[in-house]
Amino acid sequence: MGSAALYQLAKRGARVLGIDRFAPPHEKGSSHGDTRVTRLAIGEGAHYTPLVKRSHEIWREIEGETGTDLLTQCGELIISSDSRKSSVHVEGFFQNTVDAARDHAIAHELLDASQIRSRFPVFNVQDNERGYFEPEAGFVRPEACIAAQLALAGQHSAEIRSGETVFVFGTTPNGVTVKTDKGFYQADRLILAAGAWLPKLLGGPFEKLLKIHRQVLHWFETDGDPSLFAPKDFPVFIWELPEARQGIYGFPVVDSGLKVATEQYNDTTSPDSVSRDVAPGEIAQMYENFVRPYLKNVSPRSVKAKACLYTVTSDAGFILDRLPQSERIFVASCCSGHGFKHSAAIGEVLADMTQNRPTPFDISPFRLSRFSA
Repeated sequence: MGSAALYQLAKRGARVLGIDRFAPPHEKGSSHGDTRVTRLAIGEGAHYTPLVKRSHEIWREIEGETGTDLLTQCGELIISSDSRKSSVHVEGFFQNTVDAARDHAIAHELLDASQIRSRFPVFNVQDNERGYFEPEAGFVRPEACIAAQLALAGQHSAEIRSGETVFVFGTTPNGVTVKTDKGFYQADRLILAAGAWLPKLLGGPFEKLLKIHRQVLHWFETDGDPSLFAPKDFPVFIWELPEARQGIYGFPVVDSGLKVATEQYNDTTSPDSVSRDVAPGEIAQMYENFVRPYLKNVSPRSVKAKACLYTVTSDAGFILDRLPQSERIFVASCCSGHGFKHSAAIGEVLADMTQNRPTPFDISPFRLSRFSA
């Protein structure tokens, strides 16, 4: 969301500075791993759909400007059942998705277990499971999206300082200040889009409001006919599993291996102390518990595995708001594990907010005040 806001503000002619502790795109936070799911009907709430629709438009615009491949619409399959033991982000995710598709006139199909097996034979579904298929969904490439937006921001005269750590920020009668390990800056407005570093940077109630969880992304080799897993015939998928407490999600084979992951919320961590290495035992456990029983023609041979971070609110929602102590400082989301698909449009929202312009999107569900109600 930081790169998106930087690009949108620079595109409007604002004098803008972006600061990052690392050199984006990087693997230290939450926006890496080759692919991210994008879907138009959002089970976390129908109010997200206008944001992701606009994000798709922006990705296509950027593709046209840069010639970069950002968005692949290979379709999405969500699998669930009434007897499921897992849920994705919120209760009622499957039905919420169906309702959002109907409310926003999003093309979709509802499939029974036999139809899922016929169209997508890789999925080892039970007879009582059902599917939601959305043909316009798919995946975006997060590293490429970030790099493209930063490059375009630079072309519009944005200044980008990478490898620079923010220590503290503050306000003056006429603006805001930022102190880093390499300098001191003054500006009229400040956007804080620091992801997993937000709790420490903001302090106070935010250290309780935002919980950070380590997640692991896995890529496994596939066996047999490779076309079974190609984007042309294999969708991104989200599966509320019938026999496990966690769901899984995954992608077609794009570069190397089938990418599949689950979500863990048992333990909290911090971006400075988290283990970024993935142990062989974690990989073996992932395969035995979450891959082998559910996905056919997938080998236990690991291609690679990477850790990433979820920064989560209690309602799995975003934060897009001014900080209570200053009209000049804005906090931009913690994503809660489903944010990248919306990030291009949120860049526009942040540009509107900081320039005191009306935004066409309803951002009232993302206000901080909801946590004090």
